[in-house]
Amino acid sequence: MEKHGLCSTETAAGNKTSFRETSLSDQESHIPSSEVLEAIENVIQGVLQSLAQKKAPVLTVANRTDWRNIEFKDSVGLQMIPASTTKQIRSDCPQSARRFALMLKILSMIYKMVQSNTYATKRDIYYSDTLLFGSQSVVDQIINDISCMLKIPRRSLHVLSTTKGFVAGNLSYTEEDGTKVNCTCSATAVTVPSNVQGIKNLTSHAKFILIVEKDATFQRLLDDNFFNKVSPCIMITGRGVPDLNTRLLVRKLWDSFQIPVFTLMDADPHGVEIMCVYKYGSASMSFEAHHLTVPSVKWLGLLPSDLERLNIRKDALIPFTKQDENKLASIQKRPYIACQPLWKKELEIMAASKLKAEIQVLTSVSSDYLSRVYLPNKLQFGGWL
Repeated sequence: MEKHGLCSTETAAGNKTSFRETSLSDQESHIPSSEVLEAIENVIQGVLQSLAQKKAPVLTVANRTDWRNIEFKDSVGLQMIPASTTKQIRSDCPQSARRFALMLKILSMIYKMVQSNTYATKRDIYYSDTLLFGSQSVVDQIINDISCMLKIPRRSLHVLSTTKGFVAGNLSYTEEDGTKVNCTCSATAVTVPSNVQGIKNLTSHAKFILIVEKDATFQRLLDDNFFNKVSPCIMITGRGVPDLNTRLLVRKLWDSFQIPVFTLMDADPHGVEIMCVYKYGSASMSFEAHHLTVPSVKWLGLLPSDLERLNIRKDALIPFTKQDENKLASIQKRPYIACQPLWKKELEIMAASKLKAEIQVLTSVSSDYLSRVYLPNKLQFGGWL
């Protein structure tokens, strides 16, 4: 997270800000173009009024990553509280003037795209002027700040995410441009669509959805034809920390089919963190939680308790680093863990052992143990939390 570039004054949201009163959760996921243009015009009008009054213009954005601004609701996950504190990005402060200018620049680009009904990825925006923006992460953070400030989903700002996730299994759908996609017939995985909201005619006979943390594990299950062996299912991977489109697709699949959603993660703090992002969301995107989280997600594996139950050799496990210890301690303090006593117990087992394991550790039992024994038994006998 970028630390520099902010001369910020924390303000309670009850004070006058440029926020619209409604939140993303109160709206449909698509906002009419006229409303988007009006919201941007209101921001620019505020800047012009400040200049007319010989005052230094400021932009007011919510503190998206401050846990004091986040509340946990079991039915939604992590969401931003209405009275969240804000920070001011000032044009007259040396540390934040550049960021102020970059926000206006990207607002201008968004305005033109909405007007002309064209789209760009965050990557496109960065590469339009790499010297100006400096890094992709600066663009990513500013776009999220703008989305939160305007209370408008990123898709309605005509900014697309670059997709890195894959989907496979018993699923077919039609993309926005009319392209028909049949994941069932494909021997290889299909890239998650870049416009998840635009897909329609979703059809599936799947009995469950399996979210797989890593691409290597996903590909192995694909090679083993897992999604047809036990019972029809949909497999999806974000290939590590999921991008926005992968999270949107998991949510859309759950909304469409109302079938169980299971996760298959490494038995380590990083894997638990990724699972929590799918289930509860992240602090930085809490303003869009209603479109991204799937509170019904279940932890199928790899459970820390499985390692002892399956007699996995100690020399096949990996010792914790200091970073692992800090990550796990942070997760254990989060509000949603208190609501998950069985998860809490698993995390305590992990903390006590100070050992972690990748899913591939199951190959130490046998090469096809994951798809032939581990997952079928878990699914048949209810071995999830």
